[in-house]
Amino acid sequence: MPSSAASPARWWPRTLFDRGAGSVWASRGPKPAQRPPHCALRTAVSTPASTPYGTTVRLATWNVNSLKARLPRVEEWLAYAQPDVVCLQETKVTDMAFPALAFAACGYECAHHGDGRWNGVAILSRVGLADVTTGFGETGAREDENGSGVGRVLADVAAERRLVAATCGGVRVVSIYVPNGRSLGSEQFVAKLYWLGRLREWLAATASPDERVAVCGDFNIAPDDRDVFDPARFVGSTHTSADERAALRDLEQWGLHDAFRLLYPQDRLYTWWDYRAGDFHNHRGMRIDLVLVTASLARTVRWGIVDRAARKGKQPSDHAPLLMDFDEG
Repeated sequence: MPSSAASPARWWPRTLFDRGAGSVWASRGPKPAQRPPHCALRTAVSTPASTPYGTTVRLATWNVNSLKARLPRVEEWLAYAQPDVVCLQETKVTDMAFPALAFAACGYECAHHGDGRWNGVAILSRVGLADVTTGFGETGAREDENGSGVGRVLADVAAERRLVAATCGGVRVVSIYVPNGRSLGSEQFVAKLYWLGRLREWLAATASPDERVAVCGDFNIAPDDRDVFDPARFVGSTHTSADERAALRDLEQWGLHDAFRLLYPQDRLYTWWDYRAGDFHNHRGMRIDLVLVTASLARTVRWGIVDRAARKGKQPSDHAPLLMDFDEG
């Protein structure tokens, strides 16, 4: 996306992200057209990271597909979207290389879990960040008794850096990157289902549906047929199979609700588009990035958007950010 200094009109209009002069969002700093393009310039108008923000909290999730390649775009997006808590996936950096100072200049505390390969997850928060945990811990991988190849794949996938959790403003926030699964029937597909099962067990062991919990990220599953541009094209493929959707429903049955669908039941609302064949421009996508919340948060969800503008421009991620607003309290 071009610099805001050159094209200030490219920033989102006040009505989209601030939603009225009387809202808490309108008091957080300059109007969108005045916001500087780099977070390092925003420290003078940033609210301290440990201070709650009145009556509304904005939670976002975004598979950035490499922070090495897209850090300037993420900084620019933070400046105009003004999320309070952000879950990032596929950072593709090590913990040592994670740009914590850049995000601190944007006003965010950070937690990251990554080894520099194709995974890596993070949480950014300006409403506080505490009690950070990574991976499944003691509820993590178990190799099968005979040590088969499939068992080793299960253990390897469960040990990958795909989950980080922290308490942000009184909400237990979990950033996840579910394995892709490659193809139906493959060892990687079995490992994907296994990983989702471990996530279900981990939730049961570490949280309660009666608490305020948000599980956010790239689930690599389209929950139902309205979440893909052409269901017939995905028959026999991952992301839409009955087994994957059953695993997602099992997570929801623990006590989670799809926050975006509570407000927007329409079809053709996607978060991912392939880079190839003009899929984004022809709106051939999938909704695979989700914010799943417990009932106490589901009752307070007020607004959401898939920020397609962040999918445009030079070297974008193949995912767009998903933002959801919740009333605090």
